Amino acid sequence: MHQVVDLKVLYFGTPVVLIGTRNPDGSPNLAPMSSAWWLGDQGMLGMNTASQTTTNMLRERECVLNLPSSDLVTAVDRLALLTGSPERTPHRIEKGYRYEPDKFGAAGLTQLEADLVAAPRVAECPIQLECEVISSVPFGSAVTAHTVRVIRAHVDASLVIPGTAHVDADAWDPLIMKFCEFFGEGTRLQPSRLAVAWQIPQPVSSS
Repeated sequence: MHQVVDLKVLYFGTPVVLIGTRNPDGSPNLAPMSSAWWLGDQGMLGMNTASQTTTNMLRERECVLNLPSSDLVTAVDRLALLTGSPERTPHRIEKGYRYEPDKFGAAGLTQLEADLVAAPRVAECPIQLECEVISSVPFGSAVTAHTVRVIRAHVDASLVIPGTAHVDADAWDPLIMKFCEFFGEGTRLQPSRLAVAWQIPQPVSSS
């Protein structure tokens, strides 16, 4: 039997992406997100319009989509409530976001130069996609939908099927965000700061 529910969250499960962009002063910015999907060589990214990442993408017209594996969950969670914008919106203040200009240092991740864009790659991420921004349009009242095209892909050799240009699906264990919680291989990995900020009900521990 089904129940009619006024769902508060529609994050049914999407891969986490660390978006690398460049700030106006040339410093790197890194932002976690999980509203992304791909078709062909293009992707659609949903980002808060007031975020530093959206500002950077509108200005620079490029980014790097760094895809973390599930073992990077702790580093990703360190970024959850950080913003690269010194001007926080009332909504972000309410959720507990704080300004952090050094996202790589805060997360304990390593910056790498990209080949074709100025935005940074994340050395620890096994898949890194250099992208150009094709379009950016409003989505609802507070989100911008960015369409990007992948112009170069960097993939850890251990994930490439030998002799092909394909990722081994059995070897790739992406970090998944499902209802604001972190999952890998179908298992809840650790508590999420984002879930706490959004007041997502936590599971009752079995005794």
